[in-house]
Amino acid sequence: MSKEKDRLREAQSGKVRWKRWGPYLTERQWGTVREDYSPHGSAWEYTTHDMARSKAYRWGEEGIGGISDHHQYLCLAIALWNKKDPIIKERFFGLNGHEGNHGEDVKECYYYLDNTPTHSYMKMLYKYPQQAFPYNLLVEENRRRTRGDSEFELLDTGVFDNDEYFDVYIEHAKASDEDILINITIHNRGITAAALNVLPTIWFRNIWSWGYGDADGFMQEPPRMWADEGVLQISHNKLGTYFLHSEKNSQLLFCNNETNPKRLQSVQQGSVFYKDGINEYLVNGNQYSVNTSLTGTKAAMNFDLLIESGESKLIRLRLSSSSHKEPFADFNEIFTKRITEADEFYDCFSPKMKSEEEKQLQRQAFAGLLWSKQFYYFDVNQWLKGDPSQPALPPDRLKGRNNEWPHLNNADIISMPDKWEFPWYAAWDLAFHCIAFSLIDAEFAKKQLVLLTREWYMHPNGQLPAYEWAFSDVNPPVHAWAAWRVYKIDKKNNDTPDTRFLESVFHKMLLNFTWWVNRKDTNGNNIFQGGFLGLDNIGVFDRNMELPEGGYIEQADGTSWMAMFSLNMMRIALELSKKDSVYEDLATKFFEHFLHIAGAMESMGDDGLWDEEDQFFYDALRLSNNKSITLKVHSMVGLIPLFAIEVLDDDIFKNQKHFVRRLKWFLEYRPDLASLVSRWYEKSTGERHLLSLLRGHRLKQILKRMLDENEFLSEYGIRSLSKFHEEHPYNLKVNDSNFSVKYAPGESEASLFGGNSNWRGPVWMPVNFLIIESLERFYHYYGNNFTVEYPTGSGNFYNLKEIAEDLSKRLCRIFLKNEHGERPVFGSSEKYQRDDNFSNHILFYEYFHGETGRGCGASHQTGWTALIAKLLMGKDDV
Repeated sequence: MSKEKDRLREAQSGKVRWKRWGPYLTERQWGTVREDYSPHGSAWEYTTHDMARSKAYRWGEEGIGGISDHHQYLCLAIALWNKKDPIIKERFFGLNGHEGNHGEDVKECYYYLDNTPTHSYMKMLYKYPQQAFPYNLLVEENRRRTRGDSEFELLDTGVFDNDEYFDVYIEHAKASDEDILINITIHNRGITAAALNVLPTIWFRNIWSWGYGDADGFMQEPPRMWADEGVLQISHNKLGTYFLHSEKNSQLLFCNNETNPKRLQSVQQGSVFYKDGINEYLVNGNQYSVNTSLTGTKAAMNFDLLIESGESKLIRLRLSSSSHKEPFADFNEIFTKRITEADEFYDCFSPKMKSEEEKQLQRQAFAGLLWSKQFYYFDVNQWLKGDPSQPALPPDRLKGRNNEWPHLNNADIISMPDKWEFPWYAAWDLAFHCIAFSLIDAEFAKKQLVLLTREWYMHPNGQLPAYEWAFSDVNPPVHAWAAWRVYKIDKKNNDTPDTRFLESVFHKMLLNFTWWVNRKDTNGNNIFQGGFLGLDNIGVFDRNMELPEGGYIEQADGTSWMAMFSLNMMRIALELSKKDSVYEDLATKFFEHFLHIAGAMESMGDDGLWDEEDQFFYDALRLSNNKSITLKVHSMVGLIPLFAIEVLDDDIFKNQKHFVRRLKWFLEYRPDLASLVSRWYEKSTGERHLLSLLRGHRLKQILKRMLDENEFLSEYGIRSLSKFHEEHPYNLKVNDSNFSVKYAPGESEASLFGGNSNWRGPVWMPVNFLIIESLERFYHYYGNNFTVEYPTGSGNFYNLKEIAEDLSKRLCRIFLKNEHGERPVFGSSEKYQRDDNFSNHILFYEYFHGETGRGCGASHQTGWTALIAKLLMGKDDV
């Protein structure tokens, strides 16, 4: 048993609060909905990157390599200044959603290198240019480029060409749950000496400026920190007392985490020691912007360094709830122990991996996942009404964005998709995050899944919140699937079934399932809508907007997701019925609902979702004049029916008699529906029964198209849109409007649904993961005798397990070095591919080019892309 697992057990029991401190700062608080108080919901313009250094945030804090306590009362992060930039580097820079040619995009170079579940050891790397950071060039060049052009990245500006940059490694190690060691190592990679100010910065989140007095979560008066013989002392009546020690002397600079009204509003009032005081002092030489009394609510230790070429400098700090007479006496020993313990912890996850490269890939995937935890704070009711001490807001705001969610009150540590590009939770992203989390910290995974079903998240009507831009948007219903998978993984790894967790989620999913049936089945015929359903621009239309002539889309994916949801709920109910037979009735209910959905997909005749001629599933556009148009787009929408699959072992039929009696009666009463269940009465050689939307013939027809290299199959996984549409775009004319869908393997060429994500050709990790899992489940039933041609047209036949394994290898191939020593994820970048200071640091992108495997979209989306860690481990038979 490893020391890290011991810490996890201590944290779970509440004995030691190992997770009280962690990487809980976001990387972008500006431009978020939470900080938007504009009249018309202009979040990107209301708080900009330029304003961020001068504006006290209402709902959270941001920083580089930052940590905070789990309530984010106290924050610590790193700031830098190369003496050439117009501002100190306190936060990562990027383009807002209206500046980038493919939407918002961070324009920095940083990597998450290591992290443990209790954050006992963490490491990240930031590459800071020695030349002036090209802020204006990045904005202007990206604004000039069109959607058809590539994105203009920091690397493209040339600032790294001559290696004129600093590698800044930030490491944290916990001596105890309230004693954190910080190691900052700065390497000069350039050929000449270079100057650098390194400013470890500590500050309080502002909870005193909003007019709530000493109400829960607020303070009437600000807390304080001050200098005492070179040690920063911190006092906060909700958090306690802390001390920040530095091994070396530095200049101490103090100001307050409060908005600078003079800069933002041209108004002079109150204190002059504003949030941007340290920046003003260093960059502009304003001696009056910092408090010479050495007290405030924000402070920095200013290390003014000159680093020779090829040399490095080390800064060591210690943040502790108790003062240390010799804070650095055991510093190296503790760091060495924590690194060794991290190695021991991760070694147990890689016995099947053949290479050190695979092990490092998995470890960096876990690191990114763990670094992407964030304190997410948002009370929608307070946000809609505004705060007592702030200017009154227009009454129309109460009818604006998210007004249907006044109950939503979040203040928790949540896994983010990407803490810069998507610094807010997304319901279906989080479900996939939890699969990866369950491998290393099942308790956290379970708590995340339960959290979204709590009364202060889930809508009273049963809907799960989608994301803060529009909580009422609809994500695919994968929460029950994730709960089942996490339960099974946890049960296997820890030998104890957590039925309490499973039961808790199941009860709330009953509400969610009812919401889907009541709200997204327009005609009550078990054919579902749902809007964009997480697939952004995959459709002919923006599926969230009003459609031509007031029509609506009956969605193959929405209906298939609901079939999958039904089977997930049935399977959970059967598991719970082992202890309480009442759940057998609910298992029967979901079994029957699955059959009704399968029947609806089958019985719609020539206008149905299954096209007999093409042997594929399509969406159908229903117009107000009762006409129907089949939208013959070869997309992931038509593959999602694969996901509705469940295999039941024969022991269920031996032990859950009530379920079996009801099941048999229903199948005899509705033979029309019974015939839809693929070979239900035929047990496989392993005494198993199959429930699926796809009988053997249809399964083979869909796989024939999916495994065709001229359609969905790429070298790096399954494309989201068939390559067929490269030469044969799908075109549709409705009245005077023309619509088209064309294969685009990289970034989006259309502005549909924002344009920063693209489901018209790239490879996406979450749906590929579900495809692989579904093939494994089909194999679990069919065994070795069911084979298909792979790739289509090759003349080679494989069983479904072998195909699933090869698809996993294709996805792993994105990140691993090929025969040329190159990682496809890095595309054609020579710097990333060849430079030893770049090439072994992996970026986990949002999605991947359908032809080359190059990373696209958000560059640090180690949320669902962390599923690669699971695929590297191989099949686990759960």
